[in-house]
Amino acid sequence: MDASERTVAVTIAQTGERYRCSVQESLLAGMSRLGRRGIPVGCLNGGCGVCKVRVLQGEVQKLGPVSRAHVSVQEEEAGYSLACRIAPQGDVELEVAGRMQKPFFKGFACQASQTYTG
Repeated sequence: MDASERTVAVTIAQTGERYRCSVQESLLAGMSRLGRRGIPVGCLNGGCGVCKVRVLQGEVQKLGPVSRAHVSVQEEEAGYSLACRIAPQGDVELEVAGRMQKPFFKGFACQASQTYTG
């Protein structure tokens, strides 16, 4: 098995949920692909800060820059990052820094279910 096919276990501390994630994809991509509750999904490119997590155990690799508006240098030193900007390099345990949310929605499907009362 080459490195691009290797997957590791990611555990969300608050819920105990586990999912498999490739070492070549972001923690958020692995989670959102499964459509399970856990890490909130936002812009997917490090700009909104919605997917802020703290890595409690394990090693991760940066996939790109993280907006300092959402993760300060001090927070990064304490293990915080954006799940869309880091990839696991081994088994990882993380906690969601923001509010836990219901299962992910694709596109605008969640808005279609809301009734406009304008």
